[in-house]
Amino acid sequence: MQLRTKITSIFIVLTSLFLIGIFILIYYFSKTYTESEFYLRLSQRATIAAQTYLEEDELNIDIYEDIRIRHLQTLPNEKEVIYQVDAKRKVPLIKLDSSLPKSFFEKIFNEEYAELKQGEYYYTGLLYHDNEGDFIVVLSATDLYGFGKLDNLRNTLIITFFISILFIFILGRYYAQQALSPISKIINEVNSIRAENLSLRLNTANGRDELAQLAQTFNNMLDRLQISFDLQSNFINNASHELRNPLSAILGQTEIALNKARSKEEYHAILKNIDLEASRLDLLVNGLLKLAKTNFDSKGFVIEAIRMDELVLNIKKNIDVAIPGNKIELNFEELPENADTITLLGSESLLYVALENILENACKFSENKQVTVKIFSDSDFISLTIKDSGIGIPENELKNVFEPFFRASNVRGIEGFGFGLPLAYRIIKMHSGEIRVLSQIEKGTIVKVKLPNKNTITFKMG
Repeated sequence: MQLRTKITSIFIVLTSLFLIGIFILIYYFSKTYTESEFYLRLSQRATIAAQTYLEEDELNIDIYEDIRIRHLQTLPNEKEVIYQVDAKRKVPLIKLDSSLPKSFFEKIFNEEYAELKQGEYYYTGLLYHDNEGDFIVVLSATDLYGFGKLDNLRNTLIITFFISILFIFILGRYYAQQALSPISKIINEVNSIRAENLSLRLNTANGRDELAQLAQTFNNMLDRLQISFDLQSNFINNASHELRNPLSAILGQTEIALNKARSKEEYHAILKNIDLEASRLDLLVNGLLKLAKTNFDSKGFVIEAIRMDELVLNIKKNIDVAIPGNKIELNFEELPENADTITLLGSESLLYVALENILENACKFSENKQVTVKIFSDSDFISLTIKDSGIGIPENELKNVFEPFFRASNVRGIEGFGFGLPLAYRIIKMHSGEIRVLSQIEKGTIVKVKLPNKNTITFKMG
């Protein structure tokens, strides 16, 4: 069912229930008023009839004739019955009409007035006290005029109801279409967006309603998708370029070696060049594999408790072997007494790779100048600050440091592939952490890492 039809149907059902309730109340109160008005006419007529028939010997007959002419218009199917009764004993002196219930006469004796409806007939009974005794006057009639008014009112309400429903259906469908037309427009605009025109955006028209918010949300999603597409495209282009260079060099050296017979020294030099390019290719492929592994979920990874200070100490030992001239200084002065606050849950091997890349970059881009590593924590988070005195990163390029293969414009002469920070960024994010890079040209770079400790329970992969 279309949303337009669904909204119209719900609107019609609710309006129908509302109209039915209103019309029932109108008919009920009209019927109640009509009946009470007719009972009043019957009671007045019964009183006048009693005075006419029971007291005409005491008053001038001309007065009663005048009353008959002015007040006692004949009602449809009118019938008057007068019973003489013993009011004290509450018994009739003659037999009462057996077609009427006893409760009707009992109410007359008790309250001196009663009303009754049987079928289409209305009955009014009253206890009349006369000098000749007590009498019960029962007057009955049918309210043809009232029935006619009620039938006409009922028919009018029914016709009005169906006309109203038809009108509401037409009006509701029109306004539902008008209300949903922006959604139809959004659908058409969304269907027109493809991978080749991902830069297109939905028109929000500066609106503040829910549809404008929906369009803006979708535009935000398109922004993220476009960024992902661009990053993926750049990644593929950069990876292809980086892979092609060592492969071209290896193929070129091999072709030179096979072109003609050469001396032992020449073959040795060619093989040395091939080994160099193969090593670069091996580093590049390993970096790509590590980067790809960070896109997996947590399956296959061992989640364990890791003390941050011990992990940094192990990384420092390995870097001392790999980069003997490094000047890494560890600052553990603000370590807490409670070991749990510097312990986190995660993959030790992945965190080792992330922090090692950051420290190796700090040493490499500062030409082995002083690098300070500071660890501190609070009740929920562990913080690391890695500060170097290197060449720094241009301010307008800081936003790109987490993109694979990105290298700052001032480090073209330093070997590398641009894997370190992107890989560290993904691993830190996998552990629900944050990483920030602050840098100034020729003044150095500060990398701040913030990870939740084991008390915060936040490890997640993927």
